[in-house]
Parts: sequence; C-alpha cells; structure tokens
Amino acid sequence: SVLGTFFRAQRENVEAENRKGLTPNIYLYMPHLKRHPDSLVPNVVLGRGRRGVSMVLGVPTVKREKQSYLVNTLSSLLFSLTSSQRSDLLIVVFVAETDWDYVSSIADSIRKNFPEEVQSGLMEVVSPSLFYYPDFSRLTETFGDSKDRVKWRTKQNLDFSFLMLYAQDRGNYYVQLEDDVVAKAGYYSDMKTFATREESKPWLYLEFSQLGFIGKMFRTRDLPMIAEFFLMFHRDKPIDWLLDHILWVKVCNPEKNQKDCNEQKALLKQRYKPSLFQHVGLHSSLPGKLQILKDKDFGKQILYQAHQNPTADVSSSMKHYQQHSLDRLYRGEDFFWALTPVQGDYVLLSFPKPIHISGYLFRSGNTETSRDQFYNTTVEVLPSSVSYLPPLLCVSGEFENGVAEGEVEEALQPVSAVRLVVRSDSDVWAVLNEKRNTDAG
Repeated sequence: SVLGTFFRAQRENVEAENRKGLTPNIYLYMPHLKRHPDSLVPNVVLGRGRRGVSMVLGVPTVKREKQSYLVNTLSSLLFSLTSSQRSDLLIVVFVAETDWDYVSSIADSIRKNFPEEVQSGLMEVVSPSLFYYPDFSRLTETFGDSKDRVKWRTKQNLDFSFLMLYAQDRGNYYVQLEDDVVAKAGYYSDMKTFATREESKPWLYLEFSQLGFIGKMFRTRDLPMIAEFFLMFHRDKPIDWLLDHILWVKVCNPEKNQKDCNEQKALLKQRYKPSLFQHVGLHSSLPGKLQILKDKDFGKQILYQAHQNPTADVSSSMKHYQQHSLDRLYRGEDFFWALTPVQGDYVLLSFPKPIHISGYLFRSGNTETSRDQFYNTTVEVLPSSVSYLPPLLCVSGEFENGVAEGEVEEALQPVSAVRLVVRSDSDVWAVLNEKRNTDAG
C-alpha cells in the first residue's frame, strides 16, 4: 500500500538520517514507532488496490459499547450511486482497533453485506498495525477534559491522520466521514459538481456538513501537510480545533484584528448548502457519551422521485404497507413499499394503447430503508404484436444493486405492458421509489 511504501522508505533511511542529526518527522511526533519496523504498515484486510478515482471516502470505525451504525452508513453511501459513479469512487473503512478478532468480524460483516462492492474494489477495509498507537496512559489532561476524553480525542487525531496518509495517492479528492452518518441521495454528483466549480479557488477544504469533521473534502495533494500538522499536535487539541489552527497559520496576520483573521480564513473553506450528510448516531464512540447532534441544514430526505408516467393500469401480487401503494408511486405521490416478495410475485404496468418506450428506470430501496430492495428480479416487456399475456414476456433487463435501467429494442415496439417478476424468495421487504419511462409516445 502507499502508506506502507511511504513510511517504509522513511524507516529505511532513519539510521542514516539519525547520523546526520535529522529524524523523519513522524518519528519525532511518535517516537515509539522506531521500536517496531512495520508499525506503519497497514493491514489491508479487504481491497483490490483501486486508485485514480475522483473521490475517496474515509470512514473510520471503532468498537462501540452500544449500537453499531456502520452497515447502515455504508448502505446509505452506496444507495444512490450510478454504475459510472461506483467505478469512480473508493470507500476506505478504517477499523481503528488492534484487536484482530474484532477487525476480522467487521471485515466479515462487510464482505457479507457488500460482496459486489468488495469484489469490484469499490470498498476496502484496513486496520493499523499492533504497534501504531502510543501508550495513552501517559497523556496530559488539558482543557478540563477527563483522561478518557483526552485519550479519545488523541486517538481520533491519529486515526484521521492514518486514513489521510493511506488515501493520499488514491484519487483527486478525499472526504472525511464517520461511521454513524446518512448521506443525502445524489450526494456524489452534488459534491463533484461543487468541487469542480470551486477548483480554481484557493480553498483548503470544502464543507458538506456543518457538524465537526463530517463531510470535509480535501485535495489529496494537501493531505501529507494536513496529516503532519495533526500528528505534530495530536496530544494537544481535538482535531476540529487543529484544522482551524492550520487556517490561522496559513492566513492570519498577528498584527491585524480577529475580524480580518476570520475573513481570511473564510477564503480557505467553502460551504455547500444544503448539507449532504446527517449525523444519526446516538451513542458516541467515547464510552458513556450521548451524542445528540443534528445538522439543521440537512433538511428532509427525499424518499421517492416523481415522474410523469404514461397512462397505465397498474397492479401487483404483493401487498403494500400502510398507504405506500403502487398506484401512489405511479402517480408520483409516494413510494411503493411491499411486504416480503416471494418467487413469482410481480408488478404489472398495462398500457390501454400500445406506446413506444425507448428506455426505463426502476429504483428500489431508499435512504431510510436502503436494504429493502428488489433482488433477483427481471424487467419484461410485452410487444403489442402479441395478443395475449404469456407467462414469460421478453426479458429486457434485471435489477442490479437495487436499480434496473435499460433500453427497449426497436423490434419490440410498440409495447403493451411492462412487468417486474421476482425470481426467488426475499428475506426483506421491497421499496420501489422511482419508476420512469423515457420517450414514451
């Protein structure tokens, strides 16, 4: 890995540098690392070495006494991605623990829940070496914080620094997240568009949430400097304070007043609204602490996407939950939420007059129920040349990662009906939140 290569080169030169009276910087800030040659080599538990992407998302996770939010967070990040976005993104889950059994359990959970994302290289799981962390019992208590809180904030500084150094040559931008957030649908395109628009400005980071360090985007070329600053003062202050101090060092003139300083710092950070990430965890990673934080700029999640659909008679063999009916989905008023589908279940759209359909889009799941998707489900069309509804129509596509999108061959036009058919029993409910025909006429 790049982190291992980067620091291995430093380690190989450490003796020569010491003879000159110089020590590679990280060894000055974390001298205990000198005692173990491989202390900076990460354990890449799952990963295929993807690099050259537009964006890297860093998600540190730790062992929590109460509830774990990690799988829900990752599901939220994956939910609204298109296939092209999936190939241009890397999600790095950093298990910030040295307990190998725990690290392995997280890797197993991710492999089970996200097999395609792991196989494609979209998602990686890494952990630090057994010797990465210093002796936290020797920390000095500052700012009235308890010993436990000083340890927690110090470790967080080291965790974020590790992730940044690991990500530094994997893509163009790096986004710092946490393991208890939910992403707004469309977050990837919104972030990329905003970053492209602001590219010519001299910002150090872009903000996609107003809470702490969540949703901070950096250019990867700036990560070595930022991580070194964090490492230099990792014992002294919380990471959000340290980030603000970088801005102060860069642009504030001590001979001018605080107003001028704030104006200069504002040029180095650009805020995007509305916020794209919301904090959802109640139990902090600091044991015993409740973290009731909500980003007021996040707004409400859009749980369905309305479209103007052609006139059709709609029906389904599946029962819907409460008011979330197929009729309401088709009219653009709600999402369709079906009780657990079984093999042979269907959704049928019958057009009173045959129409021309060049393409279709069906999207299942939503940001609040991201696992309630259609699995092993095909999209079938009935050409108007066929005068009856056979058991099997012409198969046009199938759901992958919760989405079915495709074109309808000209030879099948015009179309009398479109049907979704479930090919195997599911163990979860199913949400259909978007249904769209294109160029219908």
